[in-house]
Amino acid sequence: MIFGEIERDPLKQPLKYLKAKLMKKIYLLFTISLLFTSCVGNDKFVLRTSVGKINKVMVVTKASNWNGDVGKEIKKSFSELMVGLPQPERLLNTSQVTPNGFANMMKVVRNILVIGVSDEEKYFVRKNVYAQPQTIVYVYAKDKQGVLKMFKKHKKEIIKTFIQSDIHMTQGLFRKNKLDESQYKTVQNLGISLTIHNKFNVVDDTGNFLWLRHHLTSGIAKTGSNNILVYSVPLLPESEVSDSIIPIRNQIGKQYIPGSDPETMYMITEKAYTPVTIETTIDGKKAFETRGKWEVKNDFMAGPFLNYTVPDPKNNRLIIVEGFTYAPSVSKRAFLFELEAIAKSIKIF
Repeated sequence: MIFGEIERDPLKQPLKYLKAKLMKKIYLLFTISLLFTSCVGNDKFVLRTSVGKINKVMVVTKASNWNGDVGKEIKKSFSELMVGLPQPERLLNTSQVTPNGFANMMKVVRNILVIGVSDEEKYFVRKNVYAQPQTIVYVYAKDKQGVLKMFKKHKKEIIKTFIQSDIHMTQGLFRKNKLDESQYKTVQNLGISLTIHNKFNVVDDTGNFLWLRHHLTSGIAKTGSNNILVYSVPLLPESEVSDSIIPIRNQIGKQYIPGSDPETMYMITEKAYTPVTIETTIDGKKAFETRGKWEVKNDFMAGPFLNYTVPDPKNNRLIIVEGFTYAPSVSKRAFLFELEAIAKSIKIF
């Protein structure tokens, strides 16, 4: 009995007592870590789901930067207007928080720009730091003038990074509710694949031309729709492709997209607005992106369109994926962005 009492006395057995306490702490830490580690592996933490609207960036910087030349340049660059929209709409919206205010709740924002003074000049991008999916762009320099210079140097790349981040996020959402492509003759005949949300319904599917439509249901836009067109035409010399995009889409509009009177009303490219065409890359292939406005000839319907024309020399054709929006009296940036995400998901086999 006396021996047993001595064994339980921590003052007389300090090493054993401290060891027991240490083991309890280790066990507690291990238990807590299990709550945060993934089922895939014990060395990977489960990240929180990111939050934030599409095309919005939170800027982490001091108030003096945000209210000074650095902030003015960020606002000016991110507020560049999106090409082809009837009403002026920015490429990116911004909000600002100070480094001290960049707490846990703020760290789950999807798109973040961290910019300010540091010991050295640095520019880099990190993915999924505090949440997933997440993109954080870091811009540092040794003084405010250096910070301004660094941002100006990389601003086009920064804007592209955030837009591409939202494209990938949107495509990920669509993959969770993906339309079954095997039901469409045109997709099968063309030998392509697209990630399209199952909220789209078929309007026409001839085997050579596919038209899908999503009826908008929110707010004043409930009378409108988002539309996807997929088709191909014979291959043209590369030097002629850019100038042929509008004539081709006008021909397709007359043939397949009628108004209330098919004889006199059909979709055309709006004559009062000159579309903008740039070179880009789709599915690893050189392509042409065209943004502009459409209208119905002899009618009052109109809106923005986004056209991707991809030369496919292997199969002697041009593959064309186009999205157009009809949403009277409301902002259209988000609708067109969805169509861009769908078009950029194309795979050509």
